[in-house]
Amino acid sequence: MDAKEIFEQWKQAALPEDLAEQMAELGSDEKWIEDAFGQDINFGTAGMRGLLEPGTNRINVFTVGRVTEGLARLIDENGKEAKKRGVVISFDSRYNSRELATHAARVLGAHGIHVYLFDDLRPTPELSFAVRYLHTFAGINITASHNAKQYNGYKAYGEDGAQMGPENADRLFVYAQKVEDIFSVKAAPVKKLRAEGTLQLIGEDVDEAYLAKLETVNVNKDMIKENADKLKIVYTPLHGTGKMLYDRAFRRGGFSNVVPVPSQAIVDPEFPTCKKPNPEFRDVFNPGVELANEIGADMIVATDPDADRMGACVRTDKGDFQVLTGNQIATLMSYYLLQNLKGSGKLTPDYEIVTSIVSSALPFKIAKDFGIKTKSVLTGFKYIGEEVDRMNREGDGKFLMGFEESYGYLFQAFARDKDAMQGALMFAEVASYYASKGMTVFDGLQEIWKKYGVAYEITRAIEMPGIGGQKKMAELMSKLREEHLSEINGAKVLKIEDYREQVTVENGEETPLTGFPKSNVLKYFLDDETWVALRPSGTEPVIKAYVGVNKADIATAEKAAESYQDAISELLK
Repeated sequence: MDAKEIFEQWKQAALPEDLAEQMAELGSDEKWIEDAFGQDINFGTAGMRGLLEPGTNRINVFTVGRVTEGLARLIDENGKEAKKRGVVISFDSRYNSRELATHAARVLGAHGIHVYLFDDLRPTPELSFAVRYLHTFAGINITASHNAKQYNGYKAYGEDGAQMGPENADRLFVYAQKVEDIFSVKAAPVKKLRAEGTLQLIGEDVDEAYLAKLETVNVNKDMIKENADKLKIVYTPLHGTGKMLYDRAFRRGGFSNVVPVPSQAIVDPEFPTCKKPNPEFRDVFNPGVELANEIGADMIVATDPDADRMGACVRTDKGDFQVLTGNQIATLMSYYLLQNLKGSGKLTPDYEIVTSIVSSALPFKIAKDFGIKTKSVLTGFKYIGEEVDRMNREGDGKFLMGFEESYGYLFQAFARDKDAMQGALMFAEVASYYASKGMTVFDGLQEIWKKYGVAYEITRAIEMPGIGGQKKMAELMSKLREEHLSEINGAKVLKIEDYREQVTVENGEETPLTGFPKSNVLKYFLDDETWVALRPSGTEPVIKAYVGVNKADIATAEKAAESYQDAISELLK
């Protein structure tokens, strides 16, 4: 059937009131019909994300129901023990998150699959922890992370607490595609599931276990005890799930001087204080900066609405505030951890830092200086989790930290997803360390740059929306593979790494690129020590463009990185 025929089917269906109203409001727009009903929503990196609207290419109770039916059939396939272990479900502060989480629980319950459902919104990393803590077969998180208020999403997790691996994710999707009638997915009544014990609410019991694990994140508690009072930390949960646990987490870590941003500590799906609740953007910090200036704080910590990403804004030597990049935060953390290990006599060469192929190389440069191991993996925190598992299994390394440029960090692997609560605690410890030396975090970053050189990176999401967006992205990537760029922004391309074809192209010769699963990523290495990477998103209609430069000073580096990003935007038009 084409988009119009599917649209007519939806018009005849018994839709919830909100979806029926949107159908009436939007249904006269043929372009909207084509986009909303012209394809099924993409199930990318173990999940899907989209506008909260009617349609097969949207997030709503029916698309969530179909994907959950796919998960239920996957669990059925794995037998009684898998059904008994069940699924844990969490949700964030967005519109319809609670309702979609409950519906997913009802679909699973209709299959006799045990469900643990959080009693209220919780951080994404706590869901990852809960999968491991409760030994469930899988996890579901209803969230659109840092997207704008019009969006919601669905993430599936495997039994290791990481986002579901490719094999099970593919099987889940195949089962979901076999659902012929999206309106016929069975969902058992909540009261029935509660009465028979199939649906179990969880909350403070898991919170307490997770908070106890968070107490293991900080590494120098004596230093924190002596210096934490020198800090005033402003914290914002950006209207989201970080509010649930931040106060207890900070206090248990030894940081009692933490002041929330009142306007942003209101759980609100409108995210009224920012265009997008993303800690990489300066505007989300404006209320925090105002408060920091009032109370004399030197730093603002922000967690995105599902509290898996952590960003920071710090006072500079000029007295104003600077938003740090995820790579800069990771650089500060890695340097501090290695300094602490060395100072305590515990530094051994089997420690390992793990990061993605599109993150900063500066922490690797620091790691080499301290004599420890490093590992690059594909984008997606599940790959960092896989490396942690490999180290544990083979006994050939100690996990120091994992990070991604997109503000994701992990230090203790009791969760297997990026954890903003862990990140916030470690960043507070880093700030305490510099306070003990009479320095700010900004001073510390300058010190690192002076020692190791300035590395600066920028990521841009080049949007390609609409029904033709996925096709356009595929065509652009195919063209780049066929034509092999020889220069970018005037700099010569020395080497290309193609992670989908798993080849390295250098001097016109192809050699195998080993050690990575296939992924639709191209990475270019240029003759001025710049690197560029292009990666179509698996959950959003965007091509992510990554640029990393190495320059003598930060002003030159920022200017060069912006210039490269502008050149890439032109290239992809």
